[in-house]
Amino acid sequence: MNLFDSFINLAPTGFTQGLVFAMVALAVMIPFRILNFPDMTSEGTLGFGGCVTAKFLIMGAEPTVALLCGAVAGFLGGMATALIHEKIKLNSLLCGILVLSMLYSIDIRVMGQPNTALFNYPSLFSYLPVDTLLNRILLLLAVNVILVTAIVWFLGTQHGMAMRALGSSHPMARAQGISVKTYVVVGLGLANCIAALGGGLLAQNQGFADVNMGFGALVNGLASLLLGEAIIGKRTILRQVLAPVIGSIVYFQLISLALALGFQPSDLKLVTALFVIGTFVGLAGRKPGRGTAASRAV
Repeated sequence: MNLFDSFINLAPTGFTQGLVFAMVALAVMIPFRILNFPDMTSEGTLGFGGCVTAKFLIMGAEPTVALLCGAVAGFLGGMATALIHEKIKLNSLLCGILVLSMLYSIDIRVMGQPNTALFNYPSLFSYLPVDTLLNRILLLLAVNVILVTAIVWFLGTQHGMAMRALGSSHPMARAQGISVKTYVVVGLGLANCIAALGGGLLAQNQGFADVNMGFGALVNGLASLLLGEAIIGKRTILRQVLAPVIGSIVYFQLISLALALGFQPSDLKLVTALFVIGTFVGLAGRKPGRGTAASRAV
């Protein structure tokens, strides 16, 4: 089988993965770009959302209800990071590391075991007339369109503009009477709610939930965000929100290409890390003002 055929066979699966992990990329974008709050919690809340979703499915809940419960669990995880930061005044990255470490143990407590098979339980894809890979892609695409539309709408509201002002300058936001604590807590909660929703969809798509399913998700999300911003820029709110989604889709097609070239799945973490480093070097090497999307992304 030649390179082209191998890539074509892998592309649909890569597209599916890209649409799922686009939610993680969105969860990375909100704290990093909108709130100016570096946060690593999404790596933990992805798995947390998947494990909670799995638990509710086993308990007999409808797939949509299970997904919503997983998303709420992610919201609480994001709030925990923000509250630790605000109350104890720890570094934001350290807060995220502490919370994602705690969530690992909580995941095992929730499921009662490190992993849970979901093949015999209904999923969101059970609602499809015919459960094919194409229909799954269309459903996931619809979910991403709804999410992007909702986020763009929210960022245009008074509360959304207050959150954007907070990300621009904390002192200025305080001077305008904006409650920094409230918006950081809500913003991180919303970001990790989206990551947990992605975790729930990932668990339902692959047919199992695992405590390690979030491992490396932050790097994937960051790589997708940087790639998307390099492709379409971030000069408008719509572009800023679309960038992680487009970047995730393209990124996972690049992963499919790497597999088609003969890389082993165990090599992908190394490839991803090198890709992120290369992207940073490439963006840093471009001088602003040249008018390209990549230069605007720096």
